[in-house]
Amino acid sequence: MGLKNFIRNIGKKLAGVETETKEISPAEILQKNATATLAIKNLLTKMALPIENLAVVYDQGKVTLMGKTESQETSEKAELIVGNTQGVSEVDNNIEVVVPQPEAVYHTVVKGEYLSKIAKQYYGNANRYMEIFEANKPMLKDPDEIYPGQVLRIPNVTK
Repeated sequence: MGLKNFIRNIGKKLAGVETETKEISPAEILQKNATATLAIKNLLTKMALPIENLAVVYDQGKVTLMGKTESQETSEKAELIVGNTQGVSEVDNNIEVVVPQPEAVYHTVVKGEYLSKIAKQYYGNANRYMEIFEANKPMLKDPDEIYPGQVLRIPNVTK
């Protein structure tokens, strides 16, 4: 899937994931990277996505994901869960997908948007907002709780 950029200071806070870019020693960088790597792997494990041999590497804002999964959807959800975490500016998704499918379109939420407005934009029908909500579970818990800067999957869009 490759490298995707995210807004570093937007999203869920995770202990150990550094949002500031102040000068620190190389030893401190290594320690913070190790702590963040563990926190991100634990987050993905908690989300119970079916990814075999999941491996995560955090390096000063860039996260590399590796493993194997059956579906494109699972790979994209893992990427978005990580990318929508404070302190993450890039995700290099190297998760192998056994049954590749076309990639979903990604949408960055701007102020004043809500799922039905986004559904209208992509599908021409505001009532299809639940498709976007379902495509972003478990990251989203409620269709009314999205925020500016958050990146969402928009499946089944003809590019």
